Amino acid sequence: MNTTESAAVASGLTWFKSTYSGAEGGDCVEVAADKEVVHIRDSKALAGPVIRVSREAWAGFVGEA
Repeated sequence: MNTTESAAVASGLTWFKSTYSGAEGGDCVEVAADKEVVHIRDSKALAGPVIRVSREAWAGFVGEA
């Protein structure tokens, strides 16, 4: 399940960035989870698109990473 949503829809979420990202920015993604899906966005483009994947798909990705 890969869909894209607007940043406005995802603005009410609590976003998390990896602790490996450091304070200098760089190439980072942020994630936010709700009861049904995990939202993923580029930390440098907060107003850009947000990708949503199922919690199961995210767990599989993290398990393989």
